[in-house]
Amino acid sequence: MNYPGLVARAEEASRARFPRVLVQVGGCTRSVGAGVVFDSLLAEVTKRGLAVTVAVAGCDGACFQAPVVLVQTSESETFRLTQVEPTDVGSIVDDWLTTSPHESQDWKGTAALWPPADGPSGFWAGQTRLVLDNTGRIASLDPDDYVSGGGYSALHRVISSISPEEVIDLVLEADLRGRGGAYFPAARKWQGARATGRSPRYLLVNAEEGEPGIYKDRHLMEGDPFRLLEGIAIAAYAIGAETVYLYINGEANLSASRMARALDRAKADGLVGSKVLDSGFGFDIEIRRGAGGYVLGEESALMNSIEGQRNVPRTRPPFPVESGLWGRPTVINNVETLCNLPMMLAEACPEPGRRGDFKYAQVGSDTARGTKIISLSGRVQRPGLVEVAMGSTIREIVYDIGGGPPEGHEVIGVVAGGPSGGLLNADMSQGRDMLDVAIGPGMLDPAGAVLGSGGITVLDDTVSPVEVVRRLAAYNAEESCSKCTPCREGTKRMLDILDGLVEGRGKASDLEALEYMSDIVGLGSLCGLGQMAGGPIKSGLKHFKEHFTRAAG
Repeated sequence: MNYPGLVARAEEASRARFPRVLVQVGGCTRSVGAGVVFDSLLAEVTKRGLAVTVAVAGCDGACFQAPVVLVQTSESETFRLTQVEPTDVGSIVDDWLTTSPHESQDWKGTAALWPPADGPSGFWAGQTRLVLDNTGRIASLDPDDYVSGGGYSALHRVISSISPEEVIDLVLEADLRGRGGAYFPAARKWQGARATGRSPRYLLVNAEEGEPGIYKDRHLMEGDPFRLLEGIAIAAYAIGAETVYLYINGEANLSASRMARALDRAKADGLVGSKVLDSGFGFDIEIRRGAGGYVLGEESALMNSIEGQRNVPRTRPPFPVESGLWGRPTVINNVETLCNLPMMLAEACPEPGRRGDFKYAQVGSDTARGTKIISLSGRVQRPGLVEVAMGSTIREIVYDIGGGPPEGHEVIGVVAGGPSGGLLNADMSQGRDMLDVAIGPGMLDPAGAVLGSGGITVLDDTVSPVEVVRRLAAYNAEESCSKCTPCREGTKRMLDILDGLVEGRGKASDLEALEYMSDIVGLGSLCGLGQMAGGPIKSGLKHFKEHFTRAAG
């Protein structure tokens, strides 16, 4: 099917779409009964013979309000009902589907009109939602819903009027950096793969996301799978890749299921295959699943897994763009990275050297363009998934969006970047309140804290920083693939010392030993797991020194 045909079909479908009920069913919301709410609503609407569509959406990021139901009475009017229980289904049908709701109508004491008006410092007002714009408000597996909002317009523009080399130049000028943790310019990889002049070339989409406390890619795949497929198509076109591997975490079953179903629909519509949108460009996508293991997020271990080899990292060079899968040029991009492309390239493309004309490039800071999706968890009132402009501070994320700690408690710090990141304190003991650090590429603090793939876990005064560091160290020790001696032995030795501190067997020399071993393990390890394993320990020793000193006796 060509693009005008897609648009015409979407327009026809939109006229029959309303009224509609969307139930936000995601990996997070299913744990609090969203799946049961969906089944109950569908059964009730069917039993009453109502001409109402009941469909599934992904979680919009406000996980603390789940389960969420959107009642769309028309294209321009949506009501958002939160913390819905199966026992609420009857009243939803009575009050919202068989009568005409109005703006002042409340739901459990909260105004239900969407988008919510939650004040200048509320969960929604504090965000800049570009990549997450669709998530939660469109039907996940309805391609017409995606096209109605401008979906596939970027792909159409690219393959009909822009050469692969020009696409690469545009993305370079927009300064899109990878969102998997390293923040390397995405199009530099594309450029490197094309420059080899060798084929076949592969695109590998890293959706492993095995890091604790990170769930952004899963939300995107569950809530907006066609956006990812469009981003993949644009990148494959730029690279000249005819085969794409989408590698999804072995435990992310809902993400894998929705991507597989979306892929089937995309193939049926001619958006993946030999002639994309009736053009001369073609490519195919194969979904692969991981079998678990944090190290699989490392790109060379990922390639080994696809090739059927042991899940351990490779030595570099050569780099994947030169010699990756089966020795061929391979580009590895993260899910969030690729999901930026449709929004960026749907715009009228600016002239070379005028990246400021991109809406994407007008958001963020001088050193980091665009937005970052943050998985916000821990001791905070409004945990969930948020999207903020690069350059936002951790304080803004924790307090303005997250609502701060539970009442009666104080934030003492955060874990940024998970087991491969570090701790930041929330007091002036080191001469600076680290919550005022702006997020962006590189180190947030020389002691080891990094933004990484975007996890922020809030710590309050009920939490022991020493125990937090011990848990992070235990995770790294457990997840070491054991290929490198420094990582295999060093992570376990550091954990032994931390166990002694937590259990009251610590001594003063332990702190010096931890500092020394953190450096040695980092310098001697082959991949990022070992190289970054000392980050939580070194940053904990720096920013929570008094806690470690007390634990060491």
